[in-house]
Amino acid sequence: MEEFIVTEKLTKSYGNVKAIQDLDLNVHAGEVFGFLGPNGAGKTTTIRVMTTLTKPTSGSVRIGGFDVVKESDKVKRMIGVVQQHLSLDRDLTVRENMEFHARLHHIGSSERKRRIEELLEYVELTEYADSMVDTLSGGMKKRASIVASLTHQPKMLFLDEPTVGLDAQARRRLWDLVRRLNSDGTTIFLTTHYIEEAEALCQRVGIMHHGQLIALDTPLELRKKLGLITVETLVDNKQTHYQYFADRDAATSYVQNLPPDVKTIIIRDSNLEDVFVEQTGQKVGDNQ
Repeated sequence: MEEFIVTEKLTKSYGNVKAIQDLDLNVHAGEVFGFLGPNGAGKTTTIRVMTTLTKPTSGSVRIGGFDVVKESDKVKRMIGVVQQHLSLDRDLTVRENMEFHARLHHIGSSERKRRIEELLEYVELTEYADSMVDTLSGGMKKRASIVASLTHQPKMLFLDEPTVGLDAQARRRLWDLVRRLNSDGTTIFLTTHYIEEAEALCQRVGIMHHGQLIALDTPLELRKKLGLITVETLVDNKQTHYQYFADRDAATSYVQNLPPDVKTIIIRDSNLEDVFVEQTGQKVGDNQ
């Protein structure tokens, strides 16, 4: 399987603080890769290094075979970046933002116009092309950010918390767009605090903690390592305890042998949030 991103012993330090520590990570070409971790775990710093915004202290990153430090111009032509916070010019229309982005990549006039029209249709924003960015809904603004990042036809798209602040309907529409982009050949690197988002979209996920990669696999394999079935018990009506089991038979046997004073019991499938909490000791989105 072709590797699109390869990091080797990637380290980034700020004074005595190591934001990234000896990160070895491979992202396959054509996959949606989820990058999870508590706030301050090193996710944003990793993306900043990968997208050429900051240089590593040591180690290396190659994207599409190009070194992000020595061949940054080639890397920039291969990637698109959609930041968590709106990066569009609010004083321009959607089309004007796309024009600006295309000009930055030196795309010729006729090609630029053709590509913009195709992309507007692709993300269902044609009728809003000449609307000012600030007049759009949250979901439309995010789609406009994505479409602007696609004007130079990147092979890789970085999405940093793409659905934060969106309602459920807008979030699901954006999920459909991510799936469509991926099915059309775009490799996607996704950070999110929504565990169900990672489970719905990602073929593999990596979990960062204190600057280190502490888990990497498919969502299913990560759950298998923890236990596919979760048993929740409430102790003294105060604290929930979690136990994990390979199957429902084992979980049921455990429940049947619990003391009679244990009243509240939930047996359910485990999920990525269980994996996350067990690996990091924190809930998703917590600060360190």
